[in-house]
Amino acid sequence: MKTASSTKRNKHLILDQQKLTRAQKILATKTETETIERALELVISEAEKDRRAWAATEKLIRSGIQIQDVFGRLDA
Repeated sequence: MKTASSTKRNKHLILDQQKLTRAQKILATKTETETIERALELVISEAEKDRRAWAATEKLIRSGIQIQDVFGRLDA
């Protein structure tokens, strides 16, 4: 998720090597930098999905829609 205003800067980080290696395997990335970039992209995209889901939920609730629990899974 690169933007026109993206700025790259050198950072000195102290990270847990086991977590970084594990994330690198999960994300199938070649470098540690790529791993961190991809992980940051995932966090940002997940936050945006959550924001949109909550907005849709709030809109649904405000609409006054009645939900019928046909499976008996919702607490009344």
